[in-house]
Amino acid sequence: MESVAIIGGGITGLAAAHRLIELSAAAERPIRVALFEAGSRLGGVLHTERINDCLVELGSDSFITNKPGAIELCRRLGLEDRLISTDPKYRQALVLRKGKPVAVPEGFMLMAPAKIWPILSSPIFSPIGKLRLGLESWIPRRASEDDESVAAFVRRRLGNEALDRLVQPLVAGIYTSDPEKLSLRATLPRFIEMEQRHGSLTRAARRGLSDSGPSNNTNGTRESGARYGLFVALRDGMSELVDALVDRIRGSGEVHLDAPVASVLCSSSPDEGYSLSFAAKPGSSTHTTSFSAVILALPADRAANLIWPLDSTLAGSLSEIQYASSAIVCTGHSLGDVAHPLNGSGLVIPAAEHRRILSVSFASRKFAGRAPDGEVVLRTFMGGALQPEILDHTDEQLIEIVKTELGQILGVRGEPRFAVVSRHNRAMPQYHVGHLDRLRHIEQRASEHSRLALAGNAYTGVGIPDCVTSGEKAADRIFNSLACRQTVERC
Repeated sequence: MESVAIIGGGITGLAAAHRLIELSAAAERPIRVALFEAGSRLGGVLHTERINDCLVELGSDSFITNKPGAIELCRRLGLEDRLISTDPKYRQALVLRKGKPVAVPEGFMLMAPAKIWPILSSPIFSPIGKLRLGLESWIPRRASEDDESVAAFVRRRLGNEALDRLVQPLVAGIYTSDPEKLSLRATLPRFIEMEQRHGSLTRAARRGLSDSGPSNNTNGTRESGARYGLFVALRDGMSELVDALVDRIRGSGEVHLDAPVASVLCSSSPDEGYSLSFAAKPGSSTHTTSFSAVILALPADRAANLIWPLDSTLAGSLSEIQYASSAIVCTGHSLGDVAHPLNGSGLVIPAAEHRRILSVSFASRKFAGRAPDGEVVLRTFMGGALQPEILDHTDEQLIEIVKTELGQILGVRGEPRFAVVSRHNRAMPQYHVGHLDRLRHIEQRASEHSRLALAGNAYTGVGIPDCVTSGEKAADRIFNSLACRQTVERC
């Protein structure tokens, strides 16, 4: 029987294992599918807990629906009726300006202004900044096709104020990155298309606004900042998706926890493709197991460490992908202890404000059922590429910093009902300028290993749908490779 090892038990590895089981059943061709996770828990950044009658997401809390990977997976798992949308009453973003939260101008979608009056009336920009934004329609298209940083693109089209006061914190909320290094082509290519097709982000955004139909918000206003109407979550939290996947995988495959793989080498057996060596546990010796194929559903640097003896060139390219770390401090509060009305889905904070937090998600405003009446759950983000040093603090120190910042910014008083720190060390890949060229080199080299596949958020997208799609594509590639080998052997 053919056998496939999936290394990594995050959402990417789970999606890959599930897809292999689906393909095997559809083709009526048995495959041994074994998933190995170094830690004691599956799901990676998807981790839901119940704390004081509150539903608390310690990692990703939702996914976007205009990328099909995650929502299609939910349908196949029978979870479609469990999906909930963001609360229409709170589909706007706030941004900190001179220490005060103010609304992102209506119709300003990440870095495309669709309406003039909300910008002119916004306190976010100075008169000069507003004038510079108004000139965007007269800025010529960029002739060069070379990769450009997000910061360079925004500065060129919208000006410095738009970058520093609005776009930088909005983009940081997605990628926890330095926009001066972040590749526009690898992260937000639709804005390149908007510029090239319409000659102006403003004209492109207005056309999109006129084509979008009536507002879906109950208060009659359109969304601002992120496209909140496109995001969904699961009613009982994102761990519902993990649990459903694990149930399916355990039914037809293997799941091994606390099973760190030490290396991946070519197997000495002609019938098996790769030999996996596992780190020795206390009281035991190192052991190896062979598999026909392997999927590395790991961060790029960890994948590089595993395959360095197998292919140092591929490992070297993988190790060039850099990562940022972050922490989420989840706190519960009585609404009576919060002076701010929390009239949005969350607050982003420009680096120019010199605060010690990156953003605050109003989690129980964003999705219903996250907190009892009269209470609120806040998720405060810290660290990232621009503030890595803050993660040197202890959990207790991070909580104290968050309490101080929330008090000064949102008027949060007293002690929180609960406070939990979730650290995500080296979890966010940094798609720096030149990322797509680096990715092409990785794909070309990886193609030489027909039964070894790479998957994860390091390559073509950082969101949950991207990870699901990456895992499923890796599974498709391995399944097809094994099928081709069987065909050749029969001939």
